[in-house]
Amino acid sequence: MKKSDFLKSYDFTGMTIAVTGATGVLCSEMAITLADCGATIAMITRNAASAEAVIARSGDGARRMKVFVGDIMSLEGMNKTAAEIAAAFGRVDGLINGAGGNNPKATTNPEQKFFDIPTEAIKYVSDLNLLGTVVPSQAFGKIFAAQKKGVILNVTSMNAFRPLTRIAAYSAAKAAVSNFTMWLAVHMAQEYSTEIRVNAISPGFFLTEQNRFLLTEKETGALTARGKKIIDHTPMGRFGEPNELLGATLWLMSPAAKFVTGTVVAVDGGFSAYSGV
Repeated sequence: MKKSDFLKSYDFTGMTIAVTGATGVLCSEMAITLADCGATIAMITRNAASAEAVIARSGDGARRMKVFVGDIMSLEGMNKTAAEIAAAFGRVDGLINGAGGNNPKATTNPEQKFFDIPTEAIKYVSDLNLLGTVVPSQAFGKIFAAQKKGVILNVTSMNAFRPLTRIAAYSAAKAAVSNFTMWLAVHMAQEYSTEIRVNAISPGFFLTEQNRFLLTEKETGALTARGKKIIDHTPMGRFGEPNELLGATLWLMSPAAKFVTGTVVAVDGGFSAYSGV
C-alpha cells in the first residue's frame, strides 16, 4: 500500500457509523474523533440530552453528529433505529457497541456476600453488556449482510482477560462479549461476506464516571487501596487517558485493518501482560 493510500484509510468522509454508549467518557471521545475524521455519527442513546451535551463540546465534527433515541436491549426497537439511521443518511458503514456498565447490587462487598447477590442484579448486568452488544449487532449486522460490507467494533474490558475481585457479573459479561466478538467475526465472514469485520478493544483502567471514586478518593484524588493495586500491576504506572483509545479505534474501524477480524485488542498499559513478578 502506498503511503498516500494508507493515510487515506483514516479519512472517514462519507461513512456513517452508529455508536452506542456515545455519551460515556470513553465512547464520546471515539464518536467525536471519528466525526472530526469525516464520519457521520449516529449516536444511539436513551438520554438525548446527554448526547446533545457531547455534541456541544465537540469541534468541527459536531455538524456530522446526530442523536437517535433507542433501546439497545430491544431487537424490535434496534431494528427500527437501524432503519431510521439508514434512511436518514442513505447508508450505514459501521457500528461501535460501546454501551455497558455494572450495578452495585451485582458486586460483593462486606455487606453482601456472593451467595446473596440478587439474580435480577446479575441479569441486569448480563443483559446490559452482552445483550446490549448482541442486539445492535443483529440489527445493524443485517444491513451489513445485505450490502456485503461493514465494520463492527465491540468494547469489552480488561475484566474479560483478568477477572477482578468483587465484580463477578461484570467480568463474566465482558468475557462473554469477547467470545461473542470472535464468534460473530467468523459467522459474518463465512455466511455473508469477507468484507464484514468484527473486532473488539479491551480498555485497561481509565477513570470513568463508573469507577472514578472506587479507584481514587473523592476528597483528595489520592489512590484508594484498589486503585493502588491496579497501578502497581500496570507496567506503565498510571491510568489511561480516553484519547489513548483512539489509535486502536481508528485502526480497527478503517481499511488499514482490512485483514483483521475476530481479534480483541488490549489497550491497557501492559496490565494484561504483567504477572506481578
